[in-house]
Amino acid sequence: MSIARATYHHGDLRRALLEAGLELAREGGPDAVVLREATRRVGVSANAAYRHFADRDDLLDDVVSLAQGRAADVIEQAMAEVEDGGDPRAQARARFRAVGVGYLRFALTEPGLFRTAFAVPTDLSRAASADAAGAGGRTPFQLLSDQLDEMLETGALPPGQREGAELLAWSAVHGLAMLAIEGPLRDLPRSAIEALVPRLVRMVDLGLGLVNPADS
Repeated sequence: MSIARATYHHGDLRRALLEAGLELAREGGPDAVVLREATRRVGVSANAAYRHFADRDDLLDDVVSLAQGRAADVIEQAMAEVEDGGDPRAQARARFRAVGVGYLRFALTEPGLFRTAFAVPTDLSRAASADAAGAGGRTPFQLLSDQLDEMLETGALPPGQREGAELLAWSAVHGLAMLAIEGPLRDLPRSAIEALVPRLVRMVDLGLGLVNPADS
């Protein structure tokens, strides 16, 4: 019995196809996620795959969620690098900036997965979906929202600036990410882009409005 057939009989074919789809996305972005190629890599027939995915778009939809979960893991790793202690407002600001750092780190290290996670036409329906969450149980959008809430609670963010802040912050860091991986900045050395990252997230942070200028 082949490995692929054994995998299917043990109910893991869906997982194997998703892993194959994730690798395709890593290699070539969302356009590379093709059901027939995923079945070829797993070693099963297309008919077997159709028992788990109606079509290529069905597979891609799940791969998008998985890619967002991978992004959440990188974001949480960046947040974990923030040292504890000090003023709660400064800590909240540092963790908020770390969300942007993690997002851009994911874009630069995993451009194929990044484009799959955030460049496929969709809406915000998966922003709070468990399917798009990382190992910590939060999606990238939830991690961003959590840190904005923490800034508000600690007094680092003026109440009048909270509404819609997720969309403003996301737009700024996503813009740099796309310029760097497939726009006019793609030919710049990675070190040059990485040097811009802390400046960008600081700009976004300060753009939301300071309660105390000393916190900057």
